[in-house]
Amino acid sequence: MFEGLSEKLDRAFRILKGQGHITEINVAETLKEVRKALLDADVSYKIAKTFTENVKEKAIGQRILTSVSPAQMMVKIVHDELTRLMGGEAIDIFLKANPAVILIAGLQGSGKTTFSAKLANLLHTKRGRNPLLVAGDVYRPAAVEQLRLLGEQAGVKVFTEEGNLNPVNIARNSIIHARDYGFNTVIIDTAGRLAIDQEMMDEISGIKDAVKPHEILFVVDSMTGQDAVNTAKTFNERLDYHGVVLTKLDGDTRGGAALTIKATVDKPIKFVGIGEKLDAIDVFHPSRMADRILGMGDIVTLVEKAQEQFDAEEARRIQRKIARNEFNFNDFLQQIRQIKKMGNVKDLMGMIPGMGKALKNLDIDDDAFKGVEAIILSMTPEERENPKVLNGNRRKRIAGGSGTDIQEVNQLIKQFSETQKVMKMMSGGNRKNLMRMMASRNNSSRRQ
Repeated sequence: MFEGLSEKLDRAFRILKGQGHITEINVAETLKEVRKALLDADVSYKIAKTFTENVKEKAIGQRILTSVSPAQMMVKIVHDELTRLMGGEAIDIFLKANPAVILIAGLQGSGKTTFSAKLANLLHTKRGRNPLLVAGDVYRPAAVEQLRLLGEQAGVKVFTEEGNLNPVNIARNSIIHARDYGFNTVIIDTAGRLAIDQEMMDEISGIKDAVKPHEILFVVDSMTGQDAVNTAKTFNERLDYHGVVLTKLDGDTRGGAALTIKATVDKPIKFVGIGEKLDAIDVFHPSRMADRILGMGDIVTLVEKAQEQFDAEEARRIQRKIARNEFNFNDFLQQIRQIKKMGNVKDLMGMIPGMGKALKNLDIDDDAFKGVEAIILSMTPEERENPKVLNGNRRKRIAGGSGTDIQEVNQLIKQFSETQKVMKMMSGGNRKNLMRMMASRNNSSRRQ
């Protein structure tokens, strides 16, 4: 996400490395590179110019603390300005009505239908809502079926009307259905076109007038850059929507849409789509996004994702097993599956501060754990419970059953054994043993 922009901004800040003070000369040179980085990220010239002028005004004459370098101070100023440019703070959707009606708008191909299902899934699983998805796209082939399948995956009901080709009537009838059957949220997916046209605008306006939604979200493909910003502007002039959703933010996006939509239409970005799975949706936090753009990671989101997947009682159970030196391959497999639920592995690692650059040229597959899972699943229940029984013949059988070679099996068992030792030393009163072991290793490496 935003790799190109992050790299260019990092190069810009290097100009200030080794400088004792922030001056007009070194600031001008740095901001020239910052402006170029923003323009390359598909930010409009006007916004890039205003942005750098604001940063310059705050930077010139800035008193540098002895513990902070000019480069660090500039990063802080740029971070604050990026946060402000993207909206300052996260803005939630309105859910206080019963039912709360949410209208989804956007061009064809922007990801409206998938986002509608993702939003329903989020509200159902994390907010305790009872949402109803409404299939209002009667033109695109298989759109109704797509929403029905996605709704099924999310465990959410989908409202359809066979033979009714009037989206306004479908939307109106869905509200009546929601009231009758106790749905407290209605999410209306609508049709899009390949380009903005009068017919499309009249139809979405008609739905708006008929159902009077409490929240209108405009969904836009972030990979289209400034075109996305221009489309957002046109839709807003007609619909006066409440917020923007940026989809495909995990793709080859330069970042211009995320950085400039708020400044162009004065509407907050409320959600971002970061993958194709139903849980690949995040509330948009401007400050956290600025962290990631500047290569600082996003540890808050990482912790939140971990908290969602890791049960406190399960963590205590694992801790007790570690203390008794009973942590086995069944527990290891369970931990892997919980990590996988958190999302894309490379994206998760990129949230760790300092990891962004290290991961830049690495291709980390989402199936990174596939081989490990195959090896563990090829073990018998006894072997998983008690890894000590894994002799040569058993390892050979496991390699054959998992489609791996004996070296991979040996490597996993060795790594698991090392992990067991470290976990044992980390538990209870064994931390001193761990410190002694680490000190001993450090001393021996120095002697070598």
